Amino acid sequence: MNLDLAPDPAELIAWYAEMGVTEALDEMPHNHFAEPQPVQARPVHKPALLRAVPAPAIRPNAAAGTPPDEATLSARALAREAKTLDELREALSRFEGCALKATAKNLVFSDGNPEGRIMMVGEAPGADEDRVGLPFVGRSGQLLDRMLAAIGLNRKEHVYIANLLPWRPPGNRTPTPQEVAICLPFIQRQIELADPDILVSIGGPSAQGLLGLSGILASRGKWLDYDTGTRRIRAIATLHPAYLLRQPLQKRLAWRDLRALKAALDVTP
Repeated sequence: MNLDLAPDPAELIAWYAEMGVTEALDEMPHNHFAEPQPVQARPVHKPALLRAVPAPAIRPNAAAGTPPDEATLSARALAREAKTLDELREALSRFEGCALKATAKNLVFSDGNPEGRIMMVGEAPGADEDRVGLPFVGRSGQLLDRMLAAIGLNRKEHVYIANLLPWRPPGNRTPTPQEVAICLPFIQRQIELADPDILVSIGGPSAQGLLGLSGILASRGKWLDYDTGTRRIRAIATLHPAYLLRQPLQKRLAWRDLRALKAALDVTP
């Protein structure tokens, strides 16, 4: 059979309708002139009462089941209990209140020198950081190292680096406000324990989460005070290296921020 010669089903149905064929044939004959038979109602059976089944108990800090408010309270308690950076890292490794942990390969806690005068806080780990377990090790991290070297700094001696979130969001998407709220107590405690002289928020989410700034292009380069809980330190927001890789012309703005950072280091005791 040549399928190319077969009629189109839609056209065939339309032709039937024009010819007055409105019903398909079946195996039983039908008298269309007979009075319609009344339809007998089917008996209605009342369903048996269901026995109430208690809801399963929520496991504390369950990534998929913990309500956000409960997870945030748990994060605050765990963060406050940590007396050292090592204890804080251990607390984070046990924390199950953020669903990002289930999709990440590694906890990305910190890199650099915790005794450094500068602490830099980025947004969240990317694919390279998630694989290695250290912040700013991919292309943006390499650019950050070159930026620091331009003002005579390096992460091994002068800078302590962390992220607003210690786990990578799937696909490198921007963290949700809920994820930031849950993880915020940990990074705040990390800043308090590191006790730097200067805090640098890298990128919009970090600037908003830590410094309450919105619109990174308008708010970058301005000095603020950040309260660590034990003292107030100087803080500044700057552009993220990943953004600079996409927008090279904006490096001039980042260079102004770096010069301001260097000047502040020179005058800060």
